[in-house]
Amino acid sequence: MTEKRQILKSASVITLITLVSRICGYVRDQRITLLLGTSVAADSFILAFRIPNLLRRLVGEGSLSASFIPVFAQYLKNGDDQATWRFANRIFWTVAMAAGALSILGVLFSKWIIYAFTMFGHGPSHWDFAVYLNRMIFPYLFFVALAAVAMAILNSFHEFAVPAATPILFNLSVILFSVGAVYKPIMKWAPEPYRNPAVALAAGILIGGVLQFLVQVPSLVRRGMRFDFGISLSDPGIRRVGKLLIPGFVGIGIYQINFFVDTIFATASRMPRGSITSLYVAERVMELVLGSYAIAISTVILPMMSRQAASRQHDEMKKTFTFSLRLVSFITVPAAVGLVLLRTPIIQVLFEHGKFVAESTALAARALLYYALGLPAFAAVKMVVPLFYSTQDTKTPVMVAGYALAINVLLNVIFLFVFFRIFYNGSPALATSSAAYFNFFALLWIFRKRFGRLGFAAVLASLGRIASAAVVMGLGCVAFLRYVGFNPHAHLLSRIGLLAGAILGAACLYLALAWILRCEELVELQTVLRRTDRVAA
Repeated sequence: MTEKRQILKSASVITLITLVSRICGYVRDQRITLLLGTSVAADSFILAFRIPNLLRRLVGEGSLSASFIPVFAQYLKNGDDQATWRFANRIFWTVAMAAGALSILGVLFSKWIIYAFTMFGHGPSHWDFAVYLNRMIFPYLFFVALAAVAMAILNSFHEFAVPAATPILFNLSVILFSVGAVYKPIMKWAPEPYRNPAVALAAGILIGGVLQFLVQVPSLVRRGMRFDFGISLSDPGIRRVGKLLIPGFVGIGIYQINFFVDTIFATASRMPRGSITSLYVAERVMELVLGSYAIAISTVILPMMSRQAASRQHDEMKKTFTFSLRLVSFITVPAAVGLVLLRTPIIQVLFEHGKFVAESTALAARALLYYALGLPAFAAVKMVVPLFYSTQDTKTPVMVAGYALAINVLLNVIFLFVFFRIFYNGSPALATSSAAYFNFFALLWIFRKRFGRLGFAAVLASLGRIASAAVVMGLGCVAFLRYVGFNPHAHLLSRIGLLAGAILGAACLYLALAWILRCEELVELQTVLRRTDRVAA
């Protein structure tokens, strides 16, 4: 099997599972917005969840996998099973100890943590409910950290299906706790001021974290993991992972960190009520695209590029990167165009139910506009950062991430105090999108300077064809909005039908244009679709 075929087949498995997870995630978020709307309780719930979830994303989707897999790949290459699993066990228990300590500290200091992240907003009493919810949710971090270790080990063996499926259980847990028969009794356990469905949702998050770890245990045991207790900070492998891990929290997690910066600025007193929730909803819609393929590709290429880097196959590593970048661009560029033009109908159909009203839709659609502009950059960053991590270089991504973070903060300040009337609650989203473009191009320039040309002439040619097809597709979306129309007061089923027809028509138009323009990526994706019966993780 060629390297390209392996990337495509493994990514197709992850994409399918992740798509199911994203659908469940949508149902989860729809239940949250239906019950809470864009109220103060909704903002408190999102804020309380995002703090431990930020650490989870940095560990689960970022630096732990990126730091562990290159080192573990060397152990696997040496062929010493005893040393390999001793190292894996020590990593597991070391992470368990660190995550347990962080969880305890998070519970004890929730009050000060929440207040620190709302310093630009209303007074402390405004966020008391967020403090209560944060104490409930923080232990979730312990279990998802262990799930991240399990995921990294299984991915090293090119086993992607089970780890990719764990968020499904998490989403189902929150959905279950959003059902009245479950959340109403749980609400009664809370103190009188905090009897709100958000309390049950917080409990669902905690249970979901437990399930994410437990479902991976059988696969780990089958591979050879015995969970023998052992913590050795002097272990050479642990030290190498630690050396990569510490700066990696910033380096590969800049995407998550920038989104959290948005949350901080969304608490500003001049921001409208519901700004935190609107940013969350817009981010979730965007991640439906980003997570369905970009994360799948980045998950697959890290172990592959790590193996190529360990064998000093730098030319092959660069080919893997450019191939992956072309594939992701083929999906994200037209998706960005579609999200920008159809943002309001999408938010209306997906979320305008219950307490999520027309005013909530307007806030979320504005945030989605500016996030969608940065979608190609968000995806590209997920491709280029593993390129550095595969060579065990974390310093460069950290340095660039620091500059990108500073740019994000500076732009947030400028947009909030100078251009607030223009960008309104969408200003944090625009700042983050701008920082993402800087992050990608800076890393790309540095890597090219160190390792030579990446063969970007072919990439630029592909991007030209992709952009041409996406522009024509966008004109089709504009024609739909102008001549077909979209009545927000029509029956839900008719709105769903219109939106589905518009998206399907836009996708068919784009694919037809890609075929006419002979986009190579279309042929490569068709190859995978013709062989789905033989796909294996």
